[in-house]
Amino acid sequence: MRPAQEGRAMTKPHDPLYEPHLDGQDGDLDGGPGERVAKALARAGVASRREVERLIEAGRVAINGKVLTTPAVKVAPGDFLTVDGQLVAEREPTRIFRYHKPTGLMTTHNDPKGRPTVFGALPKDLPRLISVGRLDLNSEGLLLLTNDGELSRALETPSNAWVRRYRARAFGDTTQAKLDKLKDGVTIEGVTYGAIEAKLDKAHEKAGGGKNVWITVSLSEGKNREVRKVLESIGLKVNRLIRLSYGPFALGTLAAGQIEEVGPRVIRELLEGVVSPENMPTGDRPKFAGIANPTKAPGTEGGGELQRRGAPRADRAVVLDAPEKPEKPVYKPGWAKPKKKASPHGPAKGAGKGPAKGPAKTKRPAKSIESKFIDIGKPAARGKPATPRPGAKPAEGAARRLSERPGKPSARPGPSRGPKR
Repeated sequence: MRPAQEGRAMTKPHDPLYEPHLDGQDGDLDGGPGERVAKALARAGVASRREVERLIEAGRVAINGKVLTTPAVKVAPGDFLTVDGQLVAEREPTRIFRYHKPTGLMTTHNDPKGRPTVFGALPKDLPRLISVGRLDLNSEGLLLLTNDGELSRALETPSNAWVRRYRARAFGDTTQAKLDKLKDGVTIEGVTYGAIEAKLDKAHEKAGGGKNVWITVSLSEGKNREVRKVLESIGLKVNRLIRLSYGPFALGTLAAGQIEEVGPRVIRELLEGVVSPENMPTGDRPKFAGIANPTKAPGTEGGGELQRRGAPRADRAVVLDAPEKPEKPVYKPGWAKPKKKASPHGPAKGAGKGPAKGPAKTKRPAKSIESKFIDIGKPAARGKPATPRPGAKPAEGAARRLSERPGKPSARPGPSRGPKR
C-alpha cells in the first residue's frame, strides 16, 4: 500500500478518488465503479468513441492530470477528465439538432486543407456537437447533430434499419427497370452495398444532347459516397445530391444554413431505448429556440429566415394547388334574389302558386329606327327597361322624356306626344 500512497501524493494529493491502476493503465475494466473513458467522452459530446481513441493515441486525454496511453481505462465518479488541458464538463441531457447543410462545407471539426466546416459555421452559443454520419463537400440537405456521442454511434449503424432518403440529379440515361435491379445490392471494386430502392422521378433533355434525370434513393446504410458510386455503376453521373430525411427526421422546409433543435418530447417518443435513461431530456421545449443563418445566401444581409431558391413554402404550395374561388355575395333582406337555374327534375313542390309574375319571357323586339339615333354618340343607359305590365297604361315615349331635359334636343323636330301607334 505504501507505493500507492506515494503515487497518490505525487500525482493528485487533493483527489480522494485517485485510481492507482492509472499508473500502469491496465486496470480491470470488468469490475469497479465508473465507465470506459471513450464512452464517457462520447456521452459528454467530445467526440465519437473512435475519435476518442485517436485523441488518446495522440496524448491529448488525461485523467486526474495523468496522460492516458490506452483507452482501456475507466473514469470513476469525481475524476477530473481533461482533453487538451480543458476540463470536460459533466454530461448534459441528450440534444439533437436538424441542420440544412449547404454545399461547400466539410463535415468535420478541423479540416487539414483549411476548408470551411459545418461546425465552424454554427452559432457560437450551441454546445459542442458531433454529426450523425456525414455529408461530403458537394452534398447538401439534412444533417443531424447531437451532443451525445453514444447516440451518434447508435444511429449510424445499419442495424438500426433507419432509412436515409436522398434526391439525386444525375446526367445520363436510365430506366426504372435498371434502377429496380439495385434492390438486390451491388458490388463495386470489392465493396458490397446493400439493397437500394431507387425511383425515377423525371427526365429532362439537355440542349447539347443527353439527359438530366431526378431519382429518389432510399437506403439503410451510409458508406462513403455510396449513392454516387452506386448510380455511377449504372452509367449515371450525379451532379447534385440532397438528403431529404434520416429515419423519422426530415429536412422539411428548413432553408440552407439553418439549424433547428428537436424538442425533448420528440426525443423521448422516438428514441426511447436508444438514449440512455440518465441522458434522457425532460420538459417539452428546446433550449435553442431561434433559427440561425450562419451561411448567408447571396444578396442577403443579417439574420431572418432564408428561403432556399426553388424550394416552395408549404403555405405557398397550397395556394398553387388550390386556385382561389370568388367569394359568394352576401344578400341583405329586400335585395333581389339571384336567378335560379331550372331544375332537371322538374318544378319543385308549390311552384306556380301565388300571384303571377307576368307572362313568360320572350325575345325582346328590335328597337325602332328612331330609338337607335337617340343620344347618338353617347353610351347606352345602364340597366334594363322595365317590362310593361298587362293592362297597364302605356308609358310616354323615350323621345318625350329626353325632350323635357334642359339642353337635350329632341330626336326630331316638333313635339312628340304619346307613343306611336
